[in-house]
Amino acid sequence: MKTALTIAGSDSCGGAGIQADIKTMTAHGVYAMSAVTALTAQNTAGVSGVIETPPEFLKRQIDAVAEDIFPDAVKTGMIPSAAQILAVCECARRLKLPNIVVDPVMVATSGARLIDDGAVSVLRESLLPLALLATPNVPEAQVLSGIDISSEADMEKAAESIFRRYGCAVLVKGGHSLSDANDFLFSHEGGRWFFGKRVENPNTHGTGCTLSSAIASNLAKGLPLASAVEKAKRYVSLCLSDMLDLGKGSGPMNHAFAIKGAY
Repeated sequence: MKTALTIAGSDSCGGAGIQADIKTMTAHGVYAMSAVTALTAQNTAGVSGVIETPPEFLKRQIDAVAEDIFPDAVKTGMIPSAAQILAVCECARRLKLPNIVVDPVMVATSGARLIDDGAVSVLRESLLPLALLATPNVPEAQVLSGIDISSEADMEKAAESIFRRYGCAVLVKGGHSLSDANDFLFSHEGGRWFFGKRVENPNTHGTGCTLSSAIASNLAKGLPLASAVEKAKRYVSLCLSDMLDLGKGSGPMNHAFAIKGAY
């Protein structure tokens, strides 16, 4: 059985973070493991508190996983501090962690800031060069590239700029009121659009976490990058299309839409 490790924060309401990652990896038939960067007190309406994991203990989690069940792919999500990011980078280099997918989580769906200013530059300069793929949304891609994005052409420029600067493939997600759920991938093979139909579902909590975890799962199973992205987009669309409606804010998707629970 293939394995994947998520390095991210915990979402107490289960729709995003390591909970979404584990559900997604399990739905893909991949054995999921986790290293927790932070505990959050949150629900679909917002984040009311965050407690960060000490960097040395974060490293101990990653080391404990890798020395026993080495991951076939790694997904990183919310890593709130520069010290934590440096700890993850040290582990990634020393352990030679493969197929690293970086979801550069900066702001929650509810609008809460999830990473400090100092961590952004460390993420750019230290973590992205170790990644196979980064999956920024439009606001995140603007921060990483320094390019204002207001069109599909801008998405293309930003993706190529990040790739040229940091060496990792980049999937700029167009779901933030731009490009109607179309995403643009730039890699060593050049640029490619992945077209998607926007699902009219207001419950989008954890979509970014889910997409990056689905891509990592597909990479763990040996799929080429473009195929991993294509299948992951389809999975997210099906999760949204199930129209789960929980919570008072932007609710979670149904990661288990294909799991029937009949034994």
